[in-house]
Amino acid sequence: MDPEAARPARRTLRDWIADIVLFVSAACYGILTSQARLTSATLPDPAWLFDLDQIVGGLGCIALWLRRRWPVHLAVVLVALSTFSELVAGAMLVSLLTVAIHRRPRTTGAIFALSLVAAAGYAIIRPEPDTPRLLLFLLGVAVQGAVVGWGLYIRSRRQLVDKARAEARLRAEQVQHEIREQIAREMHDVLGHRLSLLSVHAGALEYRPDAPREEIAQAAKVIRENAHQALQDLREVIGVLRAPVGELPQPTLSDLSELIAESVRGGMRVSLRTDLPSGTSAGNRTSNQSGRDTTIAAAVPDGVGRTAYRIVQEGLTNVRKHAPGAEVNVAVAGGPGRGLTVEVRNGAPQASPKVVRPKGQGQGLVGLAERAALAGGRLEHGPTASGGFRLAAWLPWPA
Repeated sequence: MDPEAARPARRTLRDWIADIVLFVSAACYGILTSQARLTSATLPDPAWLFDLDQIVGGLGCIALWLRRRWPVHLAVVLVALSTFSELVAGAMLVSLLTVAIHRRPRTTGAIFALSLVAAAGYAIIRPEPDTPRLLLFLLGVAVQGAVVGWGLYIRSRRQLVDKARAEARLRAEQVQHEIREQIAREMHDVLGHRLSLLSVHAGALEYRPDAPREEIAQAAKVIRENAHQALQDLREVIGVLRAPVGELPQPTLSDLSELIAESVRGGMRVSLRTDLPSGTSAGNRTSNQSGRDTTIAAAVPDGVGRTAYRIVQEGLTNVRKHAPGAEVNVAVAGGPGRGLTVEVRNGAPQASPKVVRPKGQGQGLVGLAERAALAGGRLEHGPTASGGFRLAAWLPWPA
């Protein structure tokens, strides 16, 4: 079934205006032509044909109100009547225009060919005394061809507009999808880090209810602090969901110090090694498990630094989830023109009944790979020979 032949939608105000204008135009054509015949006294022979012509013309104009529901059927009937009826020509032209606009070109071509046959039949059945039959036929062909051409032009313009709207809607949906993905990635990165700390320390309290009061107090403090910070981070992310994505809270490489410090305060053994050129941004201080300080002072581009921060953050989160108690070594090196290399390497996990190892969903590394690819870099990850795990990335750093 032709999808264009489906039942038309309810008429809009614009449709009503168009239908009224076309109906009035066809009726005026019939009335003016009839008056011209009466004035010039050039009535057809036999005389009753003129009376029949007026009835057919009136019915044809009334039938135009059905053109949206049955355009092809109405066009066939009106074209057939135009073989002998002069006053139905206005309604017939409106039906040709409707078919050209709303139906496929193949259907329009068939109806147009039928109208040419009807024009030839009219020139034979209703000849004009002062007009050659060939000229009368060519005049009908010109008028009908102009109407059909106009309808095909309107149809092509509507298709172009619909295509442009569909492409714009598709682009908008794609942008919304990308925004949702970026928001989901941000929420995963922001909350996953802190929730993993909560899970580890809550598991320790569950499996060691007889632990010393100092350890219980320390674990409860970590849980309280990270739960509060997680709520704060969540409020920040949700608070800007309606703002441009660029306004989301975005850390940079200079915030790596605090990230490492939080992990150390949460009980992880983390060391940081940097090999970066001196830059203009102020250095931040990061404490490792030995209490030493490491200074990061490099003019790393914000986009590259943000991606590097997220890679380290996800690496530390995965260690807490899947290798609790393992020692972690974080290395950041590079320079302008050489790129930025980030590596998070951990040893084998410690077997301990104190912790619960939550099962991850496996989406963090996928998201990191997407981040690295969008930044023009690459990501590698996999187990090491010592039983640990290595997560490494290279990111471009323009000269």
